[in-house]
Amino acid sequence: MIRVLVIDDSAVMRAFLSRVVASQPDMELVGASPDPLLAIDRIRKQPPDVITLDVEMPRMNGLDFLRNLMSMRPLPVIMISSLTRQGAETTMRALELGAVDFFPKPASFDQLESGAQEIADKIRAASGARVVRHRRAPAPPSGFAPLPLVQRTLTGPAAQHRVIGIGASTGGVEALRDVLTGLPATMPPILIAQHMPTGFTETFARRLDALCEMDVKQAEDSEVVRNGVAYIAPGGRHLVLMRRGMGYQLRVTDDPPVNRHRPSVDTLFRSIARAAGAQAIGVMLTGMGADGADAMVELRRTGARTIAQDEATSVVFGMPRQAIALGGAQEVLGLPDIAGRLEALAAA
Repeated sequence: MIRVLVIDDSAVMRAFLSRVVASQPDMELVGASPDPLLAIDRIRKQPPDVITLDVEMPRMNGLDFLRNLMSMRPLPVIMISSLTRQGAETTMRALELGAVDFFPKPASFDQLESGAQEIADKIRAASGARVVRHRRAPAPPSGFAPLPLVQRTLTGPAAQHRVIGIGASTGGVEALRDVLTGLPATMPPILIAQHMPTGFTETFARRLDALCEMDVKQAEDSEVVRNGVAYIAPGGRHLVLMRRGMGYQLRVTDDPPVNRHRPSVDTLFRSIARAAGAQAIGVMLTGMGADGADAMVELRRTGARTIAQDEATSVVFGMPRQAIALGGAQEVLGLPDIAGRLEALAAA
């Protein structure tokens, strides 16, 4: 039984989350608190398996609570985020601090109800997540202002040679940061499908762009693919690679979800298999479910090189596990080894 503690100052969200938990046969609601300070005693006496945590609350905001929790008694936490620019920045910071996943507050009650299954799936995945004690530097005291864009000169269009595709879900935000910050600016283009809703990927791309030698940006429809650039599929939209003369072009579409996801890793990997074939490299990072596993098999059949993250370093081993089980992964590597392997394969 998965024991869940809800911490949220919104009575509507507390009621919704409590009802979602109570309706699941494998979950138990151990409490619903409007105040994180009141929840501390409950956590000490009877630690839950998963916490859902709001950001803006009285007496102590969610980020301060999360920072303290992760440094003292790490537990799987799902952040409840607002659909605003500031909310996206705060969510990215929460994931950096150790939150496993997030769920955006919908704008209407109907949207809230339609998200019940998604939040239940996230709680279920979080219950088995790998969570470690967090020792990163504290947040800047001035708040959570957006990081500035780093202006660089883009390289020329990519000829039809190496293209890297990366798929990720739960735990992928931090895994992607670890991989991309370890790569030089001379890498071939990288296309990324990270399961993320509308409104968050632009902020995610901006934060990575400030940290990486490569340019990192949110993908745009019809843009020419360039070397030295990592393209992140926009939240809520599919990313597709197309041939364009001797190079490549991106398509961003609103086609129906695949495997319940949009963007879908299967959609991205299949397009890379068609457009790049044996010149492709596919990487499956941490995430729940099986999205991308079938398409990774297709990638490997074309002669592409394929890598899956190992269980020991995955927050949730679902997506890599499925890719490995189906025979789609040629190599299984720990997260710290993936960037170096990609650099070596790109140079081969």
